[in-house]
Amino acid sequence: MYLLTIRDGLHTRHIGPYDSPKQAADDLDRLLGQCGERARWQIHALESPADVLVGLKVA
Repeated sequence: MYLLTIRDGLHTRHIGPYDSPKQAADDLDRLLGQCGERARWQIHALESPADVLVGLKVA
């Protein structure tokens, strides 16, 4: 799953989740029309909590 984050001035919007980064990018084209010209954006991969816990091994 992927999350789209758009930061426009002091406002930050989190949109999603999306099944693929392509879906997020397609939605980004639509959403940037509502933002200022200096808006910044990122597409983040979401990790499930179980995957994160598996990565943490207690010695």
